[in-house]
Amino acid sequence: MRNLLLFFFRCRPWLLLAAYIIISCVLLFSSNPYQQSVYLTSANSVSSTLYSGATKVKSYFNLFEVNEDLLRRNNLLEKKVLELEARIQLYQEKEIALELPADSSLSRFDFIVAHVINNSINRAHNFITINKGSADGIQPEMGVVDQNGIVGKVNVVGEHSSRIISLLNSDLRISSKVKGSDQVGSLVWDGDDSRFALLEELPRHSTFNVGDTVITSGYSTTFPEGIPVGVVDSELKDYDENFYTLRIRLFTDFSKLSIVRIVIDNMADELSIVEQDTQE
Repeated sequence: MRNLLLFFFRCRPWLLLAAYIIISCVLLFSSNPYQQSVYLTSANSVSSTLYSGATKVKSYFNLFEVNEDLLRRNNLLEKKVLELEARIQLYQEKEIALELPADSSLSRFDFIVAHVINNSINRAHNFITINKGSADGIQPEMGVVDQNGIVGKVNVVGEHSSRIISLLNSDLRISSKVKGSDQVGSLVWDGDDSRFALLEELPRHSTFNVGDTVITSGYSTTFPEGIPVGVVDSELKDYDENFYTLRIRLFTDFSKLSIVRIVIDNMADELSIVEQDTQE
Protein backbone atom coordinates (compact mmCIF):
# COMPACT_ATOMS: atom_id res chain seq x y z
CA MET A 1 0.00 0.00 0.00
CA ARG A 2 2.85 2.36 0.80
CA ASN A 3 4.42 1.77 -2.62
CA LEU A 4 1.10 2.49 -4.32
CA LEU A 5 0.74 5.75 -2.43
CA LEU A 6 4.33 6.68 -3.34
CA PHE A 7 3.53 5.96 -7.00
CA PHE A 8 0.49 8.28 -6.96
CA PHE A 9 2.50 10.93 -5.15
CA ARG A 10 5.27 10.83 -7.69
CA CYS A 11 2.88 10.86 -10.66
CA ARG A 12 0.50 13.43 -9.23
CA PRO A 13 1.35 16.08 -11.89
CA TRP A 14 0.54 13.70 -14.71
CA LEU A 15 -2.57 12.39 -13.00
CA LEU A 16 -3.75 15.93 -12.41
CA LEU A 17 -3.06 16.81 -16.04
CA ALA A 18 -5.04 13.78 -17.22
CA ALA A 19 -7.96 14.74 -14.98
CA TYR A 20 -7.95 18.30 -16.34
CA ILE A 21 -7.87 16.99 -19.93
CA ILE A 22 -10.79 14.64 -19.32
CA ILE A 23 -12.85 17.37 -17.61
CA SER A 24 -12.02 19.79 -20.42
CA CYS A 25 -13.05 17.31 -23.12
CA VAL A 26 -16.31 16.57 -21.33
CA LEU A 27 -17.12 20.24 -21.02
CA LEU A 28 -16.04 20.91 -24.61
CA PHE A 29 -18.03 18.15 -26.30
CA SER A 30 -21.10 18.48 -24.08
CA SER A 31 -21.45 22.26 -24.48
CA ASN A 32 -20.55 22.72 -28.19
CA PRO A 33 -22.63 20.96 -30.88
CA TYR A 34 -19.90 21.12 -33.55
CA GLN A 35 -17.22 19.56 -31.37
CA GLN A 36 -19.80 16.98 -30.21
CA SER A 37 -20.54 15.95 -33.83
CA VAL A 38 -16.81 15.71 -34.60
CA TYR A 39 -16.32 13.53 -31.54
CA LEU A 40 -19.19 11.21 -32.43
CA THR A 41 -18.00 10.89 -36.02
CA SER A 42 -14.45 10.06 -34.94
CA ALA A 43 -15.67 7.65 -32.30
CA ASN A 44 -17.90 5.89 -34.80
CA SER A 45 -15.00 5.64 -37.24
CA VAL A 46 -12.70 4.19 -34.60
CA SER A 47 -15.32 1.76 -33.34
CA SER A 48 -16.16 0.73 -36.93
CA THR A 49 -12.48 0.01 -37.57
CA LEU A 50 -12.22 -2.00 -34.36
CA TYR A 51 -15.40 -3.96 -35.12
CA SER A 52 -14.19 -4.66 -38.68
CA GLY A 53 -10.86 -5.94 -37.42
CA ALA A 54 -12.57 -8.11 -34.82
CA THR A 55 -14.90 -9.53 -37.49
CA LYS A 56 -11.96 -10.40 -39.75
CA VAL A 57 -10.18 -12.13 -36.90
CA LYS A 58 -13.32 -14.07 -36.03
CA SER A 59 -13.88 -15.02 -39.69
CA TYR A 60 -10.30 -16.25 -39.98
CA PHE A 61 -10.74 -18.60 -37.03
CA ASN A 62 -14.06 -19.82 -38.50
CA LEU A 63 -12.46 -20.79 -41.84
CA PHE A 64 -11.87 -24.36 -40.69
CA GLU A 65 -15.56 -24.92 -39.99
CA VAL A 66 -16.51 -23.23 -43.28
CA ASN A 67 -14.09 -25.46 -45.23
CA GLU A 68 -15.45 -28.56 -43.51
CA ASP A 69 -18.98 -27.58 -44.49
CA LEU A 70 -17.91 -26.90 -48.09
CA LEU A 71 -16.20 -30.29 -48.29
CA ARG A 72 -19.33 -32.02 -47.03
CA ARG A 73 -21.48 -30.22 -49.59
CA ASN A 74 -18.97 -30.97 -52.35
CA ASN A 75 -19.01 -34.67 -51.48
CA LEU A 76 -22.80 -34.72 -51.63
CA LEU A 77 -22.78 -32.99 -55.02
CA GLU A 78 -20.17 -35.41 -56.39
CA LYS A 79 -22.26 -38.35 -55.21
CA LYS A 80 -25.34 -36.94 -56.94
CA VAL A 81 -23.36 -36.37 -60.15
CA LEU A 82 -22.15 -39.98 -60.09
CA GLU A 83 -25.71 -41.21 -59.54
CA LEU A 84 -26.96 -39.12 -62.47
CA GLU A 85 -24.13 -40.36 -64.70
CA ALA A 86 -24.98 -43.96 -63.79
CA ARG A 87 -28.63 -43.35 -64.71
CA ILE A 88 -27.66 -41.74 -68.01
CA GLN A 89 -25.35 -44.65 -68.79
CA LEU A 90 -28.16 -47.12 -68.02
CA TYR A 91 -30.54 -45.30 -70.36
CA GLN A 92 -27.86 -45.18 -73.06
CA GLU A 93 -27.24 -48.91 -72.69
CA LYS A 94 -30.96 -49.66 -73.02
CA GLU A 95 -31.15 -47.48 -76.12
CA ILE A 96 -28.05 -49.06 -77.68
CA ALA A 97 -29.32 -52.56 -76.95
CA LEU A 98 -32.36 -51.80 -79.09
CA GLU A 99 -30.26 -50.68 -82.05
CA LEU A 100 -29.86 -53.89 -84.03
CA PRO A 101 -27.45 -54.28 -86.94
CA ALA A 102 -29.05 -53.98 -90.36
CA ASP A 103 -29.94 -57.02 -92.48
CA SER A 104 -30.07 -59.38 -89.47
CA SER A 105 -32.64 -61.88 -88.29
CA LEU A 106 -32.39 -61.41 -84.55
CA SER A 107 -35.65 -62.64 -83.11
CA ARG A 108 -33.90 -65.35 -81.07
CA PHE A 109 -31.06 -63.13 -79.85
CA ASP A 110 -30.69 -60.70 -76.94
CA PHE A 111 -27.88 -58.27 -76.21
CA ILE A 112 -25.99 -57.13 -73.13
CA VAL A 113 -24.39 -53.69 -73.41
CA ALA A 114 -20.92 -53.27 -71.89
CA HIS A 115 -18.17 -50.65 -71.80
CA VAL A 116 -14.63 -51.33 -72.95
CA ILE A 117 -12.13 -50.74 -70.14
CA ASN A 118 -9.02 -52.08 -71.88
CA ASN A 119 -8.12 -52.74 -75.51
CA SER A 120 -5.06 -53.52 -77.63
CA ILE A 121 -4.64 -53.41 -81.41
CA ASN A 122 -0.90 -53.51 -82.04
CA ARG A 123 -0.08 -57.10 -81.06
CA ALA A 124 -0.37 -60.41 -82.86
CA HIS A 125 -2.89 -61.62 -80.26
CA ASN A 126 -5.10 -58.76 -79.10
CA PHE A 127 -7.68 -58.87 -76.33
CA ILE A 128 -10.41 -56.56 -75.05
CA THR A 129 -11.64 -56.20 -71.46
CA ILE A 130 -15.21 -55.13 -70.65
CA ASN A 131 -16.97 -54.15 -67.43
CA LYS A 132 -19.60 -56.93 -67.44
CA GLY A 133 -19.25 -60.54 -66.31
CA SER A 134 -21.09 -63.64 -65.14
CA ALA A 135 -23.19 -61.59 -62.72
CA ASP A 136 -24.63 -59.85 -65.78
CA GLY A 137 -25.34 -63.07 -67.69
CA ILE A 138 -22.20 -63.25 -69.82
CA GLN A 139 -20.72 -66.64 -70.66
CA PRO A 140 -17.68 -67.82 -72.66
CA GLU A 141 -18.08 -68.23 -76.44
CA MET A 142 -20.62 -65.41 -76.74
CA GLY A 143 -20.15 -63.13 -79.72
CA VAL A 144 -19.41 -59.43 -79.34
CA VAL A 145 -20.42 -56.65 -81.74
CA ASP A 146 -20.53 -52.86 -81.76
CA GLN A 147 -22.70 -50.42 -83.70
CA ASN A 148 -20.67 -51.05 -86.86
CA GLY A 149 -19.97 -54.77 -86.93
CA ILE A 150 -18.29 -57.71 -85.23
CA VAL A 151 -15.71 -57.20 -82.49
CA GLY A 152 -14.75 -60.65 -81.23
CA LYS A 153 -15.76 -63.49 -78.92
CA VAL A 154 -15.89 -63.81 -75.13
CA ASN A 155 -12.97 -65.84 -73.86
CA VAL A 156 -12.63 -65.50 -70.07
CA VAL A 157 -15.45 -64.47 -67.73
CA GLY A 158 -15.15 -63.04 -64.23
CA GLU A 159 -17.97 -62.01 -61.95
CA HIS A 160 -17.94 -58.36 -62.98
CA SER A 161 -15.60 -58.26 -65.99
CA SER A 162 -14.76 -60.35 -69.04
CA ARG A 163 -12.00 -60.76 -71.59
CA ILE A 164 -12.77 -60.87 -75.30
CA ILE A 165 -10.66 -62.40 -78.03
CA SER A 166 -10.51 -59.51 -80.44
CA LEU A 167 -11.10 -60.00 -84.15
CA LEU A 168 -7.54 -58.63 -84.31
CA ASN A 169 -6.25 -61.94 -82.98
CA SER A 170 -4.81 -64.50 -85.37
CA ASP A 171 -6.24 -67.35 -83.25
CA LEU A 172 -9.84 -66.29 -83.91
CA ARG A 173 -11.66 -67.45 -87.02
CA ILE A 174 -15.23 -66.37 -87.78
CA SER A 175 -17.51 -67.98 -90.35
CA SER A 176 -18.44 -65.30 -92.89
CA LYS A 177 -19.66 -64.87 -96.45
CA VAL A 178 -20.15 -62.27 -99.15
CA LYS A 179 -23.65 -60.86 -98.88
CA GLY A 180 -25.96 -62.42 -101.45
CA SER A 181 -23.83 -65.54 -101.73
CA ASP A 182 -24.06 -68.93 -100.05
CA GLN A 183 -20.34 -69.70 -100.21
CA VAL A 184 -18.88 -69.53 -96.71
CA GLY A 185 -15.29 -68.77 -95.75
CA SER A 186 -13.27 -68.07 -92.60
CA LEU A 187 -12.53 -64.52 -91.53
CA VAL A 188 -9.14 -64.18 -89.87
CA TRP A 189 -6.71 -61.37 -89.11
CA ASP A 190 -3.24 -61.63 -90.62
CA GLY A 191 -1.60 -59.50 -87.90
CA ASP A 192 -0.81 -56.63 -90.25
CA ASP A 193 -3.28 -53.72 -90.31
CA SER A 194 -6.10 -53.26 -87.77
CA ARG A 195 -8.33 -51.92 -90.54
CA PHE A 196 -8.24 -55.13 -92.60
CA ALA A 197 -8.79 -58.88 -92.27
CA LEU A 198 -8.76 -61.85 -94.67
CA LEU A 199 -11.71 -63.93 -95.82
CA GLU A 200 -10.13 -67.30 -96.63
CA GLU A 201 -11.27 -70.64 -98.08
CA LEU A 202 -13.92 -69.27 -100.43
CA PRO A 203 -14.60 -71.83 -103.20
CA ARG A 204 -13.24 -70.94 -106.64
CA HIS A 205 -16.74 -70.77 -108.09
CA SER A 206 -17.70 -68.00 -105.66
CA THR A 207 -18.72 -64.71 -107.23
CA PHE A 208 -17.89 -61.34 -105.73
CA ASN A 209 -16.94 -57.78 -106.61
CA VAL A 210 -14.78 -55.18 -104.91
CA GLY A 211 -17.04 -53.21 -102.60
CA ASP A 212 -19.38 -56.13 -101.80
CA THR A 213 -20.47 -56.37 -98.19
CA VAL A 214 -19.23 -59.26 -96.06
CA ILE A 215 -21.49 -60.57 -93.29
CA THR A 216 -21.51 -63.36 -90.72
CA SER A 217 -22.82 -66.70 -92.02
CA GLY A 218 -24.86 -67.66 -88.96
CA TYR A 219 -23.26 -71.14 -88.88
CA SER A 220 -22.80 -70.98 -85.12
CA THR A 221 -24.48 -69.74 -81.98
CA THR A 222 -21.80 -67.09 -81.59
CA PHE A 223 -23.11 -64.60 -84.15
CA PRO A 224 -26.46 -64.26 -85.90
CA GLU A 225 -26.49 -64.40 -89.66
CA GLY A 226 -26.10 -61.05 -91.34
CA ILE A 227 -23.97 -59.13 -88.85
CA PRO A 228 -21.90 -56.69 -90.95
CA VAL A 229 -18.17 -57.40 -91.12
CA GLY A 230 -16.74 -55.15 -93.82
CA VAL A 231 -16.43 -54.76 -97.59
CA VAL A 232 -14.28 -56.56 -100.15
CA ASP A 233 -11.18 -54.48 -100.73
CA SER A 234 -9.26 -56.76 -103.11
CA GLU A 235 -8.50 -60.36 -104.04
CA LEU A 236 -5.25 -62.01 -102.95
CA LYS A 237 -4.42 -64.53 -105.66
CA ASP A 238 -1.15 -65.81 -104.26
CA TYR A 239 -2.64 -67.51 -101.19
CA ASP A 240 -4.21 -70.67 -102.59
CA GLU A 241 -4.96 -71.88 -106.11
CA ASN A 242 -8.03 -73.84 -105.03
CA PHE A 243 -9.72 -71.13 -102.96
CA TYR A 244 -10.24 -67.41 -103.04
CA THR A 245 -8.73 -65.23 -100.34
CA LEU A 246 -10.21 -61.76 -100.10
CA ARG A 247 -8.86 -58.73 -98.32
CA ILE A 248 -11.70 -57.21 -96.25
CA ARG A 249 -11.85 -53.62 -95.03
CA LEU A 250 -13.47 -53.91 -91.60
CA PHE A 251 -16.41 -51.75 -90.54
CA THR A 252 -15.34 -51.72 -86.89
CA ASP A 253 -12.73 -49.15 -85.88
CA PHE A 254 -10.89 -51.01 -83.13
CA SER A 255 -8.89 -47.94 -82.17
CA LYS A 256 -12.10 -46.22 -81.00
CA LEU A 257 -13.97 -49.04 -79.27
CA SER A 258 -16.08 -47.73 -76.38
CA ILE A 259 -19.42 -49.51 -76.12
CA VAL A 260 -20.00 -53.09 -77.26
CA ARG A 261 -22.88 -55.59 -77.21
CA ILE A 262 -22.58 -59.20 -76.17
CA VAL A 263 -24.81 -61.53 -78.22
CA ILE A 264 -27.00 -63.98 -76.32
CA ASP A 265 -28.46 -66.82 -78.40
CA ASN A 266 -31.63 -67.96 -76.61
CA MET A 267 -31.59 -71.20 -78.63
CA ALA A 268 -27.99 -72.10 -77.86
CA ASP A 269 -28.84 -74.83 -75.32
CA GLU A 270 -31.49 -76.36 -77.57
CA LEU A 271 -29.17 -76.37 -80.58
CA SER A 272 -26.40 -77.93 -78.51
CA ILE A 273 -28.68 -80.80 -77.44
CA VAL A 274 -29.94 -81.33 -81.01
CA GLU A 275 -26.42 -81.36 -82.42
CA GLN A 276 -25.25 -83.86 -79.80
CA ASP A 277 -28.15 -86.17 -80.62
CA THR A 278 -27.35 -85.86 -84.33
CA GLN A 279 -23.71 -86.77 -83.77
CA GLU A 280 -24.68 -89.82 -81.76
